[in-house]
Amino acid sequence: MSTLPLENKDLLPDVKDDSTGGRPTMQKRVRQRLTSRTATAAAVVIAVIWTIPTFGLFISSFRPEDNIKGNGWWNVFTDREFTLENYADVLSPGGSQSPNLLSYFVNSLAIVIPGTIFTLVLGSMAAYMFAWGRFRGKDGLFIFVFALQIVPLQMALIPLLQLFTRVLAIGDFQLLPSGTYAQLWVAHTIFGLPLAIFLLHNFIAEIPGEVIEAARVDGAGHSTIFWRIIVPLATPALASFGIFQFLWLWNDLLVALVFSGGGADVAPITQRLAELQGSRGGEWQRLTAGAFVSMIIPLAVFFGLQRYFVRGLLAGGLKG
Repeated sequence: MSTLPLENKDLLPDVKDDSTGGRPTMQKRVRQRLTSRTATAAAVVIAVIWTIPTFGLFISSFRPEDNIKGNGWWNVFTDREFTLENYADVLSPGGSQSPNLLSYFVNSLAIVIPGTIFTLVLGSMAAYMFAWGRFRGKDGLFIFVFALQIVPLQMALIPLLQLFTRVLAIGDFQLLPSGTYAQLWVAHTIFGLPLAIFLLHNFIAEIPGEVIEAARVDGAGHSTIFWRIIVPLATPALASFGIFQFLWLWNDLLVALVFSGGGADVAPITQRLAELQGSRGGEWQRLTAGAFVSMIIPLAVFFGLQRYFVRGLLAGGLKG
């Protein structure tokens, strides 16, 4: 069979991938409309409108108390008076009336980091077994786990709390004592596992079976396959779900109110912000500064892992 030399490739006729006789396909038409100047201008307008309230909140967090209570944030263009006292007030330790957000900030980190790691590790292990494990009732059990996502979170709070306080107790000794981080870690892990297993299973199941079979032929067990093959290939998916789980736990208030026991030793920053809103909602200078303090970590996590986040959303299997 003869082949054309590489230098004569330009002589080959153009081959249209489009099977519609030169007409743009639906996908191309949608792409052209989404990337048109009109669509871009509309996206910019929506982004600006969406950002204005956050921008106003950010400006207000640097304005003196009298200015915040006396006029709107847009007056900053004529009255450029700024201060850092709002941030010093909410971060510095003080008495019972002080916001003292720094200690609640540490509490949030102590809750969110283990809660995210536990969910990722257990969810990825379970997803691998559902995708490549061989055991009786696998499909039925996976459907059951998937169905758990439709159970409203509010319906499971009280039964789970009773499980911690009554069932997991030997006399007066509780395996998961109230007022500690342990209850929050376990609760967040339980609530996050169904979605983690479902999403990670879809990604791990797309890994070619030849890779898994080759590892098995070489004598690798489930543990070796999981840590040396699955985890490296599924890193974009793990990072994407990890960002979602981290942000969800950081902004959580409902689970924290139920399982933290109301104590300041384990309460997250969202609970403290809610208390500030309820007890002295008129002190806008504290609320605006506290809101931006609570945003620092989520923004750092999102922008720091953004490339993994995008790859995890777009890639599949070995493409990651």
